[in-house]
Amino acid sequence: MENLQKVKEVKISDKITIGNSRITLLAGPCVIESEDLVMEVAAKLKEITDKLGINFVFKSSFDKANRTSIHGFRGPGIEKGLEILNKVKEKYGVPLVTDIHEPWQCEAAAKVIDIIQIPAFLSRQTDLLVAAAQTGKAVNVKKGQFLAPWDMKNVVSKFEEAGNTNIMLCERGASFGYNNLVVDMRSLLEMRKFGYPVVFDATHSVQIPGGKGSATDGNREYVYPLMKAAVSIGVDAVFAEVHPDPDKGMSDGPNMLRLDDMEEILTNILKIDDLVKNQEI
Repeated sequence: MENLQKVKEVKISDKITIGNSRITLLAGPCVIESEDLVMEVAAKLKEITDKLGINFVFKSSFDKANRTSIHGFRGPGIEKGLEILNKVKEKYGVPLVTDIHEPWQCEAAAKVIDIIQIPAFLSRQTDLLVAAAQTGKAVNVKKGQFLAPWDMKNVVSKFEEAGNTNIMLCERGASFGYNNLVVDMRSLLEMRKFGYPVVFDATHSVQIPGGKGSATDGNREYVYPLMKAAVSIGVDAVFAEVHPDPDKGMSDGPNMLRLDDMEEILTNILKIDDLVKNQEI
């Protein structure tokens, strides 16, 4: 079996580098619902990842600007949201990743956040990409549902031209007809050819966009199988949204994993990752 192609190693913090090593977990509740919820999830995920020896970056959004309905819960906003996320960093010593939606948000987010994340719908917005690049922070770019994996070469070029090569490319499913996404696992290998770490977004990949009419639906049962498949191909990081009670989650509930299931899931995923990256056949 061919060894995995080497990619650029992206430094996230003094302790964490993504690329050419064990998977890193990017995880947390979809949106900041409350400070208590964020702290609960961060504490448990930190405990699990420390136990298993997995690098962990906490994720939650201060604003979900692309909700299906204008009445959908969006989060506490950038000022309060960054304040809460900074408390997570200070209390648990973990780096942070969060979405930004407008260029002006990048400078404020970069004061707290370690990985700036570009939502899939915005992956071709040049001004946004350049503003994110100019912070010098690591950036996780989600491949648009409307893009082929090889189209991401133009996204990569925008970052390189802006002087930032601390980028990761994220697969989160591709539109397949109306209200449906599919994951082409070849995408993970195609994007890796650009020489940057590849992330698999396991929870957004099972969305049924607009499936509830005024909200997005999803198939949580497929998250773990798709995660196993992606890790078996050889990704550098796994992205997953996690909640103590997903069915009561205020955003992406049908897709989020249960917090109580995460230790078992990660234990099994790690076995696959270690086999793929360490065993020569």
